Amino acid sequence: MRPSDETSPRTPRSGQVTALRPTKRDPDRIAVDLDGSFAFALPAQLVADERIEVGDALDEARVSELLAAEQASRATEAALVFLGYRPRSEKEVRDRLRRGGYDQEAIDHAISRLHAWRYLDDADFARRWVENRTTHRPRGKRLLQQELRHKGIDTETAREAIAEVDLDETGAAEALARRRLPSYAGDDPVAIRRRLGAYLARRGYGYDVIRVALERALGEDEDER
Repeated sequence: MRPSDETSPRTPRSGQVTALRPTKRDPDRIAVDLDGSFAFALPAQLVADERIEVGDALDEARVSELLAAEQASRATEAALVFLGYRPRSEKEVRDRLRRGGYDQEAIDHAISRLHAWRYLDDADFARRWVENRTTHRPRGKRLLQQELRHKGIDTETAREAIAEVDLDETGAAEALARRRLPSYAGDDPVAIRRRLGAYLARRGYGYDVIRVALERALGEDEDER
């Protein structure tokens, strides 16, 4: 948190710029004094872009514009930090910024900048998500679609991402069933089939996929069924 004397006020006030000085905590931010006392802090780049100089007279409308631009800049920085850990969907970034207390205008500005810089791309995010799940935590199409919907990905984009990966649902379900089998050692065969089927259903596989996967994993043939 910035020191109290460098925190921008919520209610803008007008006045003449009497000093511009780097803040103590962050030299890339400029403390702006109006009429001899601290008024608010702005990013140094914003001060340069807006050509703010000592002696300028700032009315309330101008100060409001500058504070809105400052919040939009901070929202963009926060979004970039959030994206630095891993790819995110647009919904995830918007939700994170809302939790951070940014207003809608600042959030929209940040999202627009991120799209322009190609840091946000829901189609690419969906493909990466499906590929990661397929490699590390296999699951069926149904569960993948639910996860992507929860991330804010529209239905058509999710379907296209899943189709591009060309999932082998049956093979993945069989592999999961074989890995799970040892934990059911000693159980009744009927109970094993029921528990394995429920496990695969929770992983998003449909009935037809589960049926074939269990037949293969349990070594059943047509006569046994």
